[in-house]
Order: sequence, then structure tokens, then C-alpha cells
Amino acid sequence: MEKNTTERVHCLIIGSGPAGYTAAIYASRAGLNPVLYQGIQPGGQLTITTEVENYPGYPEGIQGPDMMVNFENQARRMGADIRFGLATKVDFSAQPYKVEIDEEKWIEADSIIISTGASAKWLGIESEQRLNGYGVSACAVCDGFFFRGKEVAIVGAGDTAAEEALYLSKICSQVHMIVRRGEMRASKVMQERVKNTANITVYWHSETEEVLGDGKVSGVRIKNNQTGQVTEIPVSAFFVAIGHQPNSDIFKNWIDMDEAGYIKTIPGTSKTNIEGVFAAGDVQDKIYRQAVTAAGSGCMAALDAERYLSAKGIH
Repeated sequence: MEKNTTERVHCLIIGSGPAGYTAAIYASRAGLNPVLYQGIQPGGQLTITTEVENYPGYPEGIQGPDMMVNFENQARRMGADIRFGLATKVDFSAQPYKVEIDEEKWIEADSIIISTGASAKWLGIESEQRLNGYGVSACAVCDGFFFRGKEVAIVGAGDTAAEEALYLSKICSQVHMIVRRGEMRASKVMQERVKNTANITVYWHSETEEVLGDGKVSGVRIKNNQTGQVTEIPVSAFFVAIGHQPNSDIFKNWIDMDEAGYIKTIPGTSKTNIEGVFAAGDVQDKIYRQAVTAAGSGCMAALDAERYLSAKGIH
């Protein structure tokens, strides 16, 4: 297509994790002829996960990337127009709303479902990325089960890190918690729970130098940033719990968000502050962040979009 050409669609879905694909399935079945742009990471966070055991309907478990291929194929079979491309700018000043794709093409949409997800924050060390999916994980609730009875490490100092450390303490033999400063950011009650849990050891003033392992995690090397002492701890898994970043930057001047950048929706709905723009999945959920809850909210967004278009007489 020519640069700066425009296309008009009924329902535009931005993002392709469980929320986006589920929205596409429901929107297709409702006759909305949805167009879905997959974004920078088609399939979302599940494509960097290995085994998924907690999604209903897969009694033997399934690989994350395979699951997302299934979601995509189902959405295509229902008639969704799924495209590779990244939303780079939006203009929600008037209807139809406008979304720029890959800085070269504009889509005009009668309704929009934002399902751009969130990205885990990482420490930024080479070994962490090399062993990602092989014992390195950003989701203890997703992956802790695979290391039951084993020693594991977790890095972080906020409520999420404390919650995940406590979760791991119930299924793992020992949890080594690495905290950069001499205190936690977590709420007092969560800190107390961590300190009162016998099999959680906290390493204060400590930075992760390297995740050890060849093919899979075998340990972690940490350095005390006060004494300079270096310690190697043998562990089977390394969990990063330093937060998530919602992928919401391009919507900042239009959509109401909380201080962390998560899109605010009207409770019990997927509706944002802009009529006809809906949000689903991890871009608006900082509490649960599970594939099954993302898929559920994708369904809600498609149903909300269908009702909105019907009431407007567009559909």
C-alpha cells in the first residue's frame, strides 16, 4: 500500500496474546470482521514460556508458543483478519478513531480493542536472557510448580516479589530472595510474612552478577554491594520479580491510566474513558496476569464492542 494510505474497519484489535486472539474469535463470530495487528511479539508473553500446565482444557499441559498458535489458528478459522504489524501512533480525537501501523499506514476504526499486554522488566544480564525458559522466569505462579521440592532464587523487593517468594516457599524446599537495598519496598505485612517464613533466606544489599548454568539454571552468583563479597548459590530456578511494564505508551495522551501505566477500565467492563475504545488483558490487569484471565477479558471486550456498535447502529 502507498505510504499514508487509509483503511476503514469495524473493529480493530491491537495485540495478539490470549486477550487479543480471544477478542478476535468473539468479534468474528459476532460479524464485526475484526482486523488484528499482532505487534512486536506475536503471541505475547506466552511465546517466551515453555510449559503451560494451568490453562483449562489441556490436561497434559501445552507449550506456550504452541498454545498461541492454536489461539491464532482458531481466530483465523472464525474469519479474523490477522496481520503482522505494530501500532505506532493513535488519534482518538474524533470518530472514526485512527491508528497508525508501522509508521506508514493509517487504519480508521469504528471500535478499538487494546490488548497490547505488558512486558516483564528484566535485570538486563546476558545469562538471564540465555536461560529464559530454561529455569529463568518472570512468573513464579506460572512456573514455580516445575521446581517443587527444589531450591530456587527470586530477585525483587516489592509486593509482587514478596508474594511470589511466599508462593514459592510453599512448594520449594528453599527460597533465596535477593534484595538490592537494605530494605524492601513491599508493604509491612508482606515483609513480616517473608521474614517469618522459615525457608526464605533474604540476601540484603545484593546484586545478581550472573545466572549460572549450561542449558538450564544450576545456580546464581550474587555480590554484596556493601562488602563486595561474592556468593554462589546452587538453585534450579531463578525468578525475576522486579515488575512489569504495560505496553501502553502510545495511548498516553488519550486513555486514562494509573501511575504505572496500566489502562483504567470501568469495573466489571472493558470500557475505557473513551467511548468505543476497550482494553483487555495484561495492559489493564496488574493483579492476576494469567493467560486465562486475559482470555476472559478479551471475550468481554469483544462483547462490549459488539454492543457499542449495535447501539450506534454501525453494525
